[in-house]
Amino acid sequence: MKEKELRRSLAVLPIGTVMKLTNLSARQIRYYEEQELVKPERNEGNRRMYSLNDVDRLLEIKDYLDEGINMAGIKHIYVENERKRAAKEAQLAKPLTDSDVRKILRDEFISVSGLGKREEFPFKHNKNL
Repeated sequence: MKEKELRRSLAVLPIGTVMKLTNLSARQIRYYEEQELVKPERNEGNRRMYSLNDVDRLLEIKDYLDEGINMAGIKHIYVENERKRAAKEAQLAKPLTDSDVRKILRDEFISVSGLGKREEFPFKHNKNL
């Protein structure tokens, strides 16, 4: 993990600071936690501590709500994003076989050459002319 991402993921902000940064109430923030959209860490005193990534997520949720997306829709967006990320990670972890490399190269050659978009000759012979 890069240093910047490591710093952004540190849970150092109390809920009061997060409320000021996001213009959300404590009740709204706790509700999003109940809905499992944010997962703040807890300190020794069992107080919620948020990271900058959590703040970004809360602002994103706020934007989705402003766009008229309901909670079920927001959850679906995050589930799909996580599924895509996990699939991408799994694909990157799997080594490519010779067959995979050949297929990738073939597909790339076809897309670059334009052969994949070839259509039938646009002017058909008309017997009536």
